[in-house]
Amino acid sequence: MKSILVIIALILSSTNLFSQQVPKVESGKIIRIEKLASKYIESRTIDIWVPEGYNKNNKYAVLYMQDGQMLYDSNITWNKKSWEIDKRIGQLIKERKIKNTIVVGIWNGDKKRHSEYFPQKPFENLSAAEKDTIRNAVRNNFASIFNDYQINSDNYLKFIVEELKPIIDKQFSTINNKENTFIGGSSMGGLISMYALCEYPKVFGGAICMSTHWPGIFTMENNPIPNAFINYLDSNLPSPKTHKMYFDYGDQTLDALYPAIQIKVDEVMKKKGFNQTNWITKYFKGQNHSENAWSSRVQIPLLFMLSKK
Repeated sequence: MKSILVIIALILSSTNLFSQQVPKVESGKIIRIEKLASKYIESRTIDIWVPEGYNKNNKYAVLYMQDGQMLYDSNITWNKKSWEIDKRIGQLIKERKIKNTIVVGIWNGDKKRHSEYFPQKPFENLSAAEKDTIRNAVRNNFASIFNDYQINSDNYLKFIVEELKPIIDKQFSTINNKENTFIGGSSMGGLISMYALCEYPKVFGGAICMSTHWPGIFTMENNPIPNAFINYLDSNLPSPKTHKMYFDYGDQTLDALYPAIQIKVDEVMKKKGFNQTNWITKYFKGQNHSENAWSSRVQIPLLFMLSKK
């Protein structure tokens, strides 16, 4: 019995070490902030990517990205997939198609991921019964979605804006205005990136929202939140004269839930004055909900947001 416990302890220890490895990248370099303390959320690991030839004599735009542990190195991700963002953005910088840019990969909160990425104000505008519908929703395997945590995305955004961004701007050679500060993610990470742009339009100049998880939960049946998100956008979208939005979606696996909702979102975008100069929505037939899919097309929003023109 004792030997079995020792083996289990070793397995758990090696798993933890494995997950804490600094990602290997094809270009540039990763600089890690281990478990950054916050008064708003639990401490968070931050993996910052700087491009080849990073030099403090130059100035860099900044892209803040969700699910930071999934961005760079598929050898150390839970599903062996990654965005390969270092490869994608590094190549665009090398070809001088986009600005010099730093990527700030913010690790998700694991079991708190859903509660931190779920836009809070649209949820709070639901009726009590509708809130219960969202809180009590489960995944397809009947596992809890929120893991009994309260929705806390407003504090998560305060962490980024009030605590993380000042550190990045102090320690790195950044251009800290909104015209050079962007935020992005996929799925729930797309939702929180949309929410960040609306909540902090003076901080972020654009949001990359890939495979945006408009259902919020994992069913459309009796689900009030997509309409709440649409109403929130209608009331809170920033000025199209000074901001950019990028949305996309496929039609396979979880992305199959998105097309009908995205059409309604697009109508709001048009209504609020967004056009092809400041907004893109793209549909990728046959693509699924995975890091491989997002990696294959992320150069499109990178060019849209970070172009030198």
